Amino acid sequence: MTPTSTATERTAVFAGSFRPFTAGHADIVERALALFDRVIVAIGVNIAKEGAAREAEATAATIAGLYAACPAVSVEIYSGLTADFARSRGACALVRGVRSVRDFDYERDMADLNRRISGIETVLMTSRPELSAVSSSAVRELQAFGADISSFLPKPYKPE
Repeated sequence: MTPTSTATERTAVFAGSFRPFTAGHADIVERALALFDRVIVAIGVNIAKEGAAREAEATAATIAGLYAACPAVSVEIYSGLTADFARSRGACALVRGVRSVRDFDYERDMADLNRRISGIETVLMTSRPELSAVSSSAVRELQAFGADISSFLPKPYKPE
């Protein structure tokens, strides 16, 4: 169990299914660390979907391993509304990555809804150009066809 943040600590939640957690996701986490004291990587799971909890646990273990050297990053699994989860952790913001105009339109709408239902703000971070084509679904498809996906996956975090 991860403790909730203190009154002076600025915590952000970066939520997704992260199947798989890509170099683009890692870039967003690392850039969010420059803005926030803590980043919680929150893996959303539909508990009604068979095998989803087991898959989320495996994803959480992988991501936690990447950030083992960074105590400012924690990994949690949740179900339900992301805004409720963020509020329960004392987060001041949600962090979302945006790769394209299509992503922006969707994320803007979600940011507006989350602010309306919970008051929580969303910080939209644009992807680096070299990572804008990297999506979890594209990486999964490449992997299904036997392609080497290692260049699309993050390396373990190394603090500066």
